[in-house]
Amino acid sequence: MSIPLSVFWFRRDLRLDDNAGLAHALSAGRPVLPIFIFDPAILSGLSPDDARVTFIHDTLLALRTELECNYSSSLAIYFGSPLQIFDQILNSYPVAAVYCNHDYEPDARKRDDAVCKWLHGRSVAFHSYKDHVIFERNEILKENGDVYEVYTPYMRKWRKIQNQTAPLTFSTTAKLANMVKQLPLPSLTLTDIGFVRSAMTIPPYKLNIELLQHYAHDRDFPALQHTSLLGPHLRFGTVSIRQIFKQSLDYSNTFGNELIWREFFSQILWHYPRTQHSCFKMQYNRIQWRNDETEFKRWCEGTTGYPLVDAGMRQLNATGFMHNRLRMITASFLCKHLLIDWRWGEAYFAKKLLDYEMASNVGNWQWVAGCGVDAVPYFRIFNPALQIKKFDANFEYIQNWVGDWQTLAYPEPIVDHAFARNRCLNIYRKAIVEVSSSPQK
Repeated sequence: MSIPLSVFWFRRDLRLDDNAGLAHALSAGRPVLPIFIFDPAILSGLSPDDARVTFIHDTLLALRTELECNYSSSLAIYFGSPLQIFDQILNSYPVAAVYCNHDYEPDARKRDDAVCKWLHGRSVAFHSYKDHVIFERNEILKENGDVYEVYTPYMRKWRKIQNQTAPLTFSTTAKLANMVKQLPLPSLTLTDIGFVRSAMTIPPYKLNIELLQHYAHDRDFPALQHTSLLGPHLRFGTVSIRQIFKQSLDYSNTFGNELIWREFFSQILWHYPRTQHSCFKMQYNRIQWRNDETEFKRWCEGTTGYPLVDAGMRQLNATGFMHNRLRMITASFLCKHLLIDWRWGEAYFAKKLLDYEMASNVGNWQWVAGCGVDAVPYFRIFNPALQIKKFDANFEYIQNWVGDWQTLAYPEPIVDHAFARNRCLNIYRKAIVEVSSSPQK
């Protein structure tokens, strides 16, 4: 093929419609070659039956089929490092430009910088666009240009600018005929990339008027199962955040605010990439975590003897999902009852959550531990018994996931709440208050 091509690189945007980078590629006046790269650096360490990999693979095959059936095109699926794959593509096709959408995670930024530099060295343009969020990077800042580190003023500024901005979508349907035609493009099975089909599935999301209208109240009660299940679909871009926010506007400010929390944490990770591994509030790095491996194992398994905590962990292990209220309760229990480093819990959630997104996961774990932006005070420690009274008074959620909780087989509490609370306060005060207030020598 001698006609110069544009390559569109699918990543966290696995859809054809309202896809910013794809729309720009299709409008550039060249045939578009769509590709996806399974990167061994990302896949390494995952379980061979990771449901997220199965979901990505199935979604790619569905996109490939749609392109083949409706547009006489296809989708090239590769396995290898991006630089290796682009070297292969440039040796096979006359590529003029590569298009994609921004990825904001620290490792992804390094990857994209390397790819951009490599392509420019071969006279190939690299174009990246905002698609994963509505506002990014420096679009929502204080009047003096500083980064918002507290959610509420960020949210107010976000909504003010959103109200003043014309709705933006990127229609691609009429332009998909610009895809390359009838080329034999590579595909891969799960086995080809070292995986097997997962028995766990990512369910479709549900976002209807009734759910949105009752969301502000119902979202706190896990037994109601009134959650949208949107997380994985936003994470992998099978839906457009622009369309989802537009759908929520008329029915639920609370739901919209949750979407804004996602963007708040995204811009924090962008401006402070060190928070991937380090506390935003640096003094919290002085906390002397106990990090008892036996107790961590019990927390992971859902055998702490605290039924609401155990229910959340067992739901996570069985389904790859955990209700948001339980995410706060289980995380607080790990950090403040057991004094186990938030990074241990963050890594476990990263392994298990089907909707894992680094910015939100790190942000929320630091929020609970007290060491992040706009975090709960260190002395706020959830009482698991009171949480049951507030959010699962009839034990419906607990009974669903901890069927043994009223039997002799159920373990005794791993630690006494009052003892754990006092211990936590003493350790936190020693690290944060006493050290911070001690005179400098």
